[in-house]
Amino acid sequence: QVQLVESGGGLVQAGGSLRLSCVAYGRTFNNYVMGWFRQAPGKEREFVALIGWSGAGPHYADSVKGRFTISRDNAKNTVLLQMNSLKPEDTAVYYCAATDRGWGLIQSGLYDYWGQGTQVTVSS
Repeated sequence: QVQLVESGGGLVQAGGSLRLSCVAYGRTFNNYVMGWFRQAPGKEREFVALIGWSGAGPHYADSVKGRFTISRDNAKNTVLLQMNSLKPEDTAVYYCAATDRGWGLIQSGLYDYWGQGTQVTVSS
């Protein structure tokens, strides 16, 4: 079992930055590929970014590429999402997720563990 706890959301103006943090508790953190997803009101949950076991091979949704950066610190059981040049359309609840099914998975149904979510609101 893995428990994930996100933090770092908030309200920011367009063009601003936020950094989300996710701490994992439980099983060996570096056995899992870690991902970030988001869900806006009335929309389906969508993939944002993922990172491999040793920090290799970060992969991003086209909508955030060049603006968001995912990283992980296995010694601290933490994965971060640095979000720059935020836009109003980035407004959503952001979720941290973990999977041991393999790298490169962007379907939310393939992630077995989820955090409670943190709200990000970008004002225009």
